Formats: sequence, C-alpha cells, structure tokens
Amino acid sequence: MSFSAAIGVISGFNECVTSWQWAKSAISSLHSRWTGSEEQSLQDRVLQLESSLQLLKDTLPAMHDLINKAEWRSHEHGVAKLLPNLKDAVSEAEDLLDEFTWYEKKVQVEGDTSQSPFTEFFDTVVPGSFNKLNGVQIRLNHLSVQLDNIGLRGVTHRFDKLVRPETTSLPNETKIFGRDKELEQILGFLNVPNKISKRKRATISINASTSAPSSLPVLPIVGIGGVGKTTLAQHICINKRVKSHFDLIIWICVSDDFDVKRLTKEVIQSCTGKETRTDNLDSLQNALYNHVNNKRLLIVLDDMWDDALKENGQCWKRFCAPFRSVQEGSAMLVSTRCPKVAMGVRTIEPIILAGLNDVVFWNFFKLCAFGSESSSNDPELEHIGRRILPKLKGSPLAAKTLGRMLSMDLQASHWNFILESELWELRQEETNILPALRLSYMYLPFYLKQCFSFCAVYPKDYKFEKAFLAEIWVAEGFVEHQGGIPIQGIGCQYFEDLVARSFFQKVGGRYVIHDLLHDMAQMVSEHDCFILRNKSDFDKVPQNVRHLHVLPSSDFDYSNLLRICKYTKLRTIICKKNLGKKIGFVMDQWCTKLLCMRVISCASTNELPDNIGNWKHLRYLEISRACPLKRIPSTFCWLYNLQILYAKKCKLEWFPSEFGKLISLQKLESYGLSYYAGGRMTLDSANGQGQAGIRLIKNLNQFRGHLEICNVDMLSKDHAREAELKNKKYIDKLTLNMHSQGRGLKPSSTM
Repeated sequence: MSFSAAIGVISGFNECVTSWQWAKSAISSLHSRWTGSEEQSLQDRVLQLESSLQLLKDTLPAMHDLINKAEWRSHEHGVAKLLPNLKDAVSEAEDLLDEFTWYEKKVQVEGDTSQSPFTEFFDTVVPGSFNKLNGVQIRLNHLSVQLDNIGLRGVTHRFDKLVRPETTSLPNETKIFGRDKELEQILGFLNVPNKISKRKRATISINASTSAPSSLPVLPIVGIGGVGKTTLAQHICINKRVKSHFDLIIWICVSDDFDVKRLTKEVIQSCTGKETRTDNLDSLQNALYNHVNNKRLLIVLDDMWDDALKENGQCWKRFCAPFRSVQEGSAMLVSTRCPKVAMGVRTIEPIILAGLNDVVFWNFFKLCAFGSESSSNDPELEHIGRRILPKLKGSPLAAKTLGRMLSMDLQASHWNFILESELWELRQEETNILPALRLSYMYLPFYLKQCFSFCAVYPKDYKFEKAFLAEIWVAEGFVEHQGGIPIQGIGCQYFEDLVARSFFQKVGGRYVIHDLLHDMAQMVSEHDCFILRNKSDFDKVPQNVRHLHVLPSSDFDYSNLLRICKYTKLRTIICKKNLGKKIGFVMDQWCTKLLCMRVISCASTNELPDNIGNWKHLRYLEISRACPLKRIPSTFCWLYNLQILYAKKCKLEWFPSEFGKLISLQKLESYGLSYYAGGRMTLDSANGQGQAGIRLIKNLNQFRGHLEICNVDMLSKDHAREAELKNKKYIDKLTLNMHSQGRGLKPSSTM
C-alpha cells in the first residue's frame, strides 16, 4: 500500500469504530481477569489508543499532500534528503492503521464465537501499538516542521525554470539529424512554396476541421520528453522558405501554465516588440485581433501540457478567439508530450516523433561524445559507444546526456563504467534526459504517480496485462473506492489513463513501458523498488525498500533469498527463482520476518508454511508455475485481508474447513477451479482429476452466486458426496454441465 493508499485504510478505519465499542464492552465482560484499578487503567489505554489512531488518521491526508509538494522540489538537496524519510514515516503509519483493520475483520469473523480477538487485542495490541503510534506521530510532525522550515508549504505545482528552461525559436544546434521526413510533412502542411518568392496575399486554404475554435489549422507534434519536438519546431521557424512565406512567426513557450492573459500578452509583444501593461482580457484580445488582422501568421506553442484543456477546453477556445482575423494560409504548430492535448487541439492528425534510426543516431551520438561525426575516433571507445547506444532508444537528449558524460573522460575504464551502469544510477543535471522525462511523471495526478512508479519493480520490456496490473495496484492499496464501482474496474481505468498519457505502449494484446520511461520510473522510486539480477545486487538494495523483484538468475541460491529477511518493511516480493524444495524453508523465514507483506508472487513452492497466517496485510498471493502444492494450511484462514489467490497450475486437493473465514477473498483460481466471490464458481471435474477436484469445494460453504460443475458425467456417486452440496446454503444457482471434452456436448441441468 502506498501514500494515498491511506484513503482506503482510513475508510476501513472508520468501520473500525465498532472495534472500540466491543473493546470497551469486552473489558467489562472480562473484568474477572483484572483488579478494579487494572480495569480502569486498561480502559484509559484503550481510550488513548482510540484518540491516537484518530489523530494519525487526521494527519495522513496532509502528509500525502506534503509528499506531492516535496516531489515538485526534489531537485533541491534539502528536500531530496527529507523526502524518502517522509515517505517511510507515512508507510509506517499506514501499516499501523492497516493492522487495526485486520483486527476489525478478525472480530467480524470470530467475535461471536470466541474471546480470542479480545484477549489478543488487550494482550498484544493495546500495550504495543500505543507506543508505536506515538512514535510515528512524533516522526511525522518532526519531518513536517523541517519541510515547513525550507518553505515547502507554499509550493505550487509548477515547473521550476531551472528544471524546465524557457525555449525560443532559435535552435541550439545548427544541424538537425534524421527528421527530413517530418520537416517535409510540416512544410507541406504549411503550404510553403518550394522556392523562396515574394509573398502572395491570397493562398490556398488549408483544410481544417469544422470543430476548430479559430480559422487557424493546428498541427500537434507529439512525443516523449527529449525526442526532439522543440528542435524540429525551431528548425521550421528558421527555414528560409518558411520565413519568406509568413508575415509573422510567433514563438510562445507555454510550459505548464496555460494562462490566457499571460499568453495573449506574449503574443502581442511578439507582434509589436513592446510590452503591454493592461490586465483587462477584453482589451488584450481586441488589441491582438487588430495586430494579426489580415496577416499570414505562423504561431508555435511549444511545450503544452494538460492544463491547456482546463475548464472543459474553454481556456483553449478563449486563447484562440483573436486569431479569427488572420489571413487564410495561417497555421499553428503545437508541441506536446500529451496525446490528450494533441487530440484536444488538433485539426489534422498529429506528427508522432519516435527515436532516431540507428544509422543517424550513431552519427549524432559520435558528435555528442567525440565532438565529431568522423570515423577517426578511438576504435575501442567507438566499440563501447556502440554497446551503450541501445540504452538510449534513439533519444537525442539521451545522446547529449551520456555524450557529455563520456566526453569528460576518454578512458575505456570510464566508458565501461557508464556502459555497465543503469541510466537512472548516473548523476544527471536538471536538464538531462531523466530529469526531463520526470516532468511527465510530475504532471500526473498523485494517484497515478504511485501506480506508475511501482512499475519500476518489473524489468525492462516486461509485458503487462491491464487486468493483472490493476489487481496488483488494488492489492497494494493504490486504488481509491468510487461509490459502487468495482475497485478492479477503477484500477483498469487508471491503467487506461496512463496509456492515454503514453506511459504504456500497446504491443499486440499487452503493454510495455518505453525503456527511457522505465529508467525514469526507477529514478523516482529508487528508495522503494529494486530488481535483484545477481548476487552483487544485494549490496545495492535500499534499506527501506518496499517492493522487490527477484529474477531467475543462476547466481541465486536459498541463502541469498534468506538475506531478503533483513528488509522488514517489504510489501511486495515477486520471486521468479525456482529453488525446488528449499523455497518452502525460505517462505517460512519470510513469514516470520517480513510482516508487512501485501503482495507475493513466487514461481513455485511445495507447500505453504504454517506461519503464513502472520501475513496480516496480505492481499495477493500467486504461485505462477506448476508445482506439487496440494494442500492449504489451516493458518491460511487467518489472512482476513486476502483478496486474490492464484495457483492456476497447482492441483490443489484440499482446503481447510475454516476457508470461509477469508471474508475479503474475491478471486481464487486453481487447476480446474475458478472462484469469484459473489459471482461465479466453476469446477471442471476433468481438469480437477475427478475426486481430488470435487473435494476442493467441500469447505467453500460461504460462496454466494452461481456454482457450475463441468464434466459431471465423469463423477461417481462417491465423488458427488465429497462435494457436500447440501452445505452450500448461499448458492443462487447450480449448473451441472454434462459436457466432456472430446465426447460431444450433453445436456446440462440447472437448479
């Protein structure tokens, strides 16, 4: 669970009010255990604990806002030092609140039949958690004061000019690489003559969409940060044919502040060369209308962001209104990272800028690293440079960033160091590639930031499935409830929002993250997410890491995986290493030491350890490969927060009798069995191996919805008795499907 995850925790905490009611009444009902003074002392401590939890609950929203503000200024040393500590303290607070929701669920499940929730609460929680709460609250207050002292409270969500310098129409480079096709596309859009000639007052009209807010056709140039959008637009502006064709060429650096008055003033100043002083929008717009009247105009709006579409697009229309007086043949270019902006302002299909092709990119890279495109450079360095090149994915700004680093030391050892380093690990200036890409991340809503930054726990080129990742985000606590909408559906909408903003790219039926955006994700989550590729990586793991991915390296053995136990704040382990029988021992140790786990995905395991019930926070458990796991231990039923169990390739044969205590379970998939709480459960008695398969549903007596049993004709009467259907009191509908694979379709019976 992450920072805004406390919204979900808080809603759970509100439900926990009943816990205090039963806690107070339970003290009275168990008064025989204590003297009068002890009972009063315990009553006082429960009241203090209730008050402290309420205070922590009230504090968290302000802390989330403080984290968001700190991220906008994390390029400053003081803020960068405090931000990881603030995140860590907030996570601790969330863990404590989440623990109390577990006790609430325990009471809900067992309170009426057992006094164990009460005695455990009094013996363990009241003495221990009270001090923890005070400690976390003090730490949050201390960090908040420190950030206040460096002026963070008044931060507005705007890009610092140091991070995003103002652009002009004049390019820094005299030569543009590999954009001949795009240049010709734009010149064609502008109807620029092939030869420089005297301007003609009448021109062929450019076909524009009837939905355009002005007579100006608008062509967006879209691409990720650093791909060369601004450079392309600059080279259009200095093109001699373009300069000859237009009466006025106006360049406006919009950035993330789409203020109509400011932008109108800047356009007027470009037209007149004089600063205008009035702040009356009507006067400004009329003045601009007159300045551009009957002129052939090219206006370039560089670096536009989402706020250009605020007020349901009315801001954009208001800005465009004065341009209705321009001469036919006028046009507008818009550069943006945001496909949503492009779709909102375009009148024709945008130009999508991808990375440079390999041949052109190599020449550009040589110029950045060696200062020359010639082939007379050091052959050894050129060889290393060619191996570095794939990291940069054709990005001109990435080539400049690494080229600058490489050019500072023309020794093979230095170049090899950069080759072997992750891009996100290399120290970069504010205007280099990863800080530039980070601006896209900063402009995300806070709830999408945590979803995207979490993806750094997956390796590059990982192929994501929307529904799968949405379930993980829900389990981590990143997804907020919205009325009666299914929360997994909200998670899928989060995913679609990130796709629309180009953070994911669709490849086939799945999605990938661009390598440079993945590097950026690793940079913004460097204290939270880590990928273990080999033994040496263990020395680099951040002490407060929350999410860990173990790749299937031959380097690892079980002793390496036991080292993970020291990272006690872990919430996620994705372990692709198969250790055979040893993994059971490793998981046993994890269950003892790693008590904040929310999500675990392991390749295989022979058994689930008996102490798995320690994972009070666990929401998601996946066993991804076929393995000998057959039984679920009875302690598994203590996982009151568990939402999803995936063991699709495991032939489970037995669930414990108290399986119905898993009141949060939404989905269970095992070989031959699919279970969806409140919806449908399907058992394939062929895939489930007859009796072993039918035995699976024996203890699933809390299921509500539609039960379907397939291949019933393969079952004997003894098999049917094993299912104990008479105990499934809450089933709405029962379907017995007589279909057998390979033997045609037989009638089904529905009850």
